[in-house]
Amino acid sequence: MRRLLQSLLLKLTGLGLLRITLFSDTYLRYVKPGLRPVLIASGVVLLLLGIVAAFSRTGNGGHAHDGPASGGPDGHASDAHDGHTDGAHEAHAHDGHEGHDGHDHSATPKIAWLLVLPALSLLLFAPPALGAYTAARSGAEPVAVQKKGFEPLPATSPLPLTLTEFTKRVQQDRSRAIQGRTVRLTGFATPDATGEGWYLTRIIFSCCAADSQTVKIHVYGSGSAEPPAADTWLAVTGTWHPAGTLGTTSAPAALDARLTTPIAQPINAFTDDLPITPG
Repeated sequence: MRRLLQSLLLKLTGLGLLRITLFSDTYLRYVKPGLRPVLIASGVVLLLLGIVAAFSRTGNGGHAHDGPASGGPDGHASDAHDGHTDGAHEAHAHDGHEGHDGHDHSATPKIAWLLVLPALSLLLFAPPALGAYTAARSGAEPVAVQKKGFEPLPATSPLPLTLTEFTKRVQQDRSRAIQGRTVRLTGFATPDATGEGWYLTRIIFSCCAADSQTVKIHVYGSGSAEPPAADTWLAVTGTWHPAGTLGTTSAPAALDARLTTPIAQPINAFTDDLPITPG
């Protein structure tokens, strides 16, 4: 039973990894695109190990009883063997209940079968991606300091920026080039618990979901009476929300929205790049 469970878990996990990497982009919910070959290789290895485990057999570690016990030429046991007491034989027989070959033949704990559920879920339905629920419970990570000077902003209007670039321009650009400029930012909506506006959000993977970081832009106004629903992907056009001193950390990364447009979730959803797919 234990070997059956091990084989089943290995094969289910391997098939699940292959399903989300070879036949869909689901793996991008959990890791960066560069890890796809590693996941495919892992799925193949797990599947092969499961097949091998299903057909392998354990060796016979028991005692040999092929012939008569050693003793005299007539095949009878020696006098020393005859000296064993019946009690010794009974004790040996009692110990044999746990396995005369030295192995533990106890059954697999029933709770171990619960491990099949996560493996099966990966094969049949993928766990949801990180979104507004996670972002609402994590603080926005401070953006890295721009060590080199800022390049002049292009004259394009609205100006497409990532959330990180917008935050840097607001809090670090002493030239205040962002003041009065109409920008276009993309991300998903996260509610503000205070009810004052909402957040345009990106979750960024350094490697995988376990080391994700959150970037948020506080949005005031949405072009409608109600803020957008959580996890809705949007392109937001607007201008910096004046507060604090522009070009310093006292200036909030916030936007006065003029127009919000629903868009499809981009392929590169867990980066802070400009979307590959147009909105």
